[in-house]
Amino acid sequence: MTTKLKIIQIVRRYGPVGGMERYVWELSKELSEAGHQVTVLCEELCTDAAHNGVEIVPLGCIRKKPRWLAHLRFSKRISDWLARHPEYQHHIIHSHERTNVHHFTTFHGPPFAKVKDKPWWKRISLRILANLYLERRELCGAQVKAIIPNSALIADALRDYYPEISNRLVAPISPGVANMPKRADRIVDADAGVIGFVGKEWKRKGLDIAVQIVAELRRSRPKLSFIVAGPNPDAVRHLFTHWPDGSVQLLGETDSAPLYAQFDLLLHPARQEPYGMVIAEARAAGVPVMISDACGIADELDSASVLALDTPTPVWAQACDDQIDMINQTGKTSHAVIRDWQVVAADQIACYAQYSENS
Repeated sequence: MTTKLKIIQIVRRYGPVGGMERYVWELSKELSEAGHQVTVLCEELCTDAAHNGVEIVPLGCIRKKPRWLAHLRFSKRISDWLARHPEYQHHIIHSHERTNVHHFTTFHGPPFAKVKDKPWWKRISLRILANLYLERRELCGAQVKAIIPNSALIADALRDYYPEISNRLVAPISPGVANMPKRADRIVDADAGVIGFVGKEWKRKGLDIAVQIVAELRRSRPKLSFIVAGPNPDAVRHLFTHWPDGSVQLLGETDSAPLYAQFDLLLHPARQEPYGMVIAEARAAGVPVMISDACGIADELDSASVLALDTPTPVWAQACDDQIDMINQTGKTSHAVIRDWQVVAADQIACYAQYSENS
């Protein structure tokens, strides 16, 4: 029988309100349901309902800016709370933030240390020095047992910028994905189809690149439509100035889960994407994807679904066309690919167990 673990999860906002936050939300739920004792230390509970069996300790909201100071203040609150509650001293402490008391840290984004690649005169500021200090403290603290990247892309970046942590860097534990409404089996007309784009941070996620690709693809598929979810329509409308009426839907910030079933392809030519939850969600819905190699999830996909970011637009368009045509070979949707959150929790428990054995 698995030993019951006592685990503290640390995140500033606890709830299904973002990529990292959902990761902690789902992981805590599954750890608790697996029989482990889970306590969450956070600023606030961002939902109306908590999971049964998960103890939530809200420590109060902190002014969000400047971000480095918010990180530092939250870290101090965590340290102070643990100092006042010695009954938690033997818990496994797993942070997803810039703290200095954790045994495990999951790294959800690219290292801030990439700023070192910029010229020296662009690196002289209190903000940069503070963020470098916080990141190094998170990764290199004497109490840290394991650093868990959420993708191979992040693992490689951490290894490049912090070679001294190689012995603490464990195999990536990528996010899970919930069951999604499935795309129905259907034939896509040769001159039509539906391309989807999902992402609020549209510049980083490459919407402007996607617009060029879809415009090129419309040369051979003039009835092709484009659905864009996430960015404020007013902020991106200029990208579609010369598009025909009805050829694009700008939905703004909305629940994307029901949308995937409408897509014949998800296009995600991101400039930087630590993992790419929208890609995992599309695959869970049985939707083909076409993404850039700057996405952390890229190593989980076959090569036909991934292109280098600087690939010429006509090549991107042809690859998208090929993906849509593959559907028509059988008339069936793609095989749904789902990584269950229970699997994520099992991977994490194995990581905890290895720490317990070696401590």
